[in-house]
Amino acid sequence: MIAQRIDLHTHTLFSDGELLPSEIVHRAAKLGYSAIALTDHADASNVEQILAQLRQFLREQAGDFPITVIPGVELTHVAPARIAPLARRARELGAALVVVHGETIVEPVEPGTDRAAVECTDVDILAHPGFITLEEARLAVQNGIVLEISARKGHSLTNGHVAMIARAAGASLVVNTDTHAPGDMMDQTFARAVARGAGLNDAEVEAALVTNARALVERARKRLGENSR
Repeated sequence: MIAQRIDLHTHTLFSDGELLPSEIVHRAAKLGYSAIALTDHADASNVEQILAQLRQFLREQAGDFPITVIPGVELTHVAPARIAPLARRARELGAALVVVHGETIVEPVEPGTDRAAVECTDVDILAHPGFITLEEARLAVQNGIVLEISARKGHSLTNGHVAMIARAAGASLVVNTDTHAPGDMMDQTFARAVARGAGLNDAEVEAALVTNARALVERARKRLGENSR
């Protein structure tokens, strides 16, 4: 039996996505997802608004879908020195998952972003980290940060490098879609193909798609439980 899909990097129309939270969650459930994180692009200007909107959605509608919904943010094009304080602020505002927009080669991300992200224990996932270094990947291991294999066009160009460096450092990987539109979503079979395309072996594919993804979901659930008390 194929494990249910978990996607921990998606965008709604709260930033530059095309779908309402209810639309993306409903579509995810139909594709066989067991969990999804809504992680809209955030900086100091909108982090509070995004998380307030997601909290309202979860209060009123989360029970409408047979799927775990995780409120989060993706800190995007934030100066490296601002990553740690903004990640902490996002946590305090109720983000159960904090993603950082890494140094993809297809956008002018500020050098030092990957380093600042992997040094911050309030970060969970470093998305599309481009030409991440071995030292940075080792810091990710030390601080419990997972590196992303991206299914998104452009960002995916360095997946092979990310996989190689993660293997050398012993870093955990997860496969995410970085969904912005309905066509970006994928089922578990296609996600396995993305992982294999990055050069992962069978055990690494299983870890990225199942073991590591489930661990992040459990981490997020624990935080949600703590926030509800």
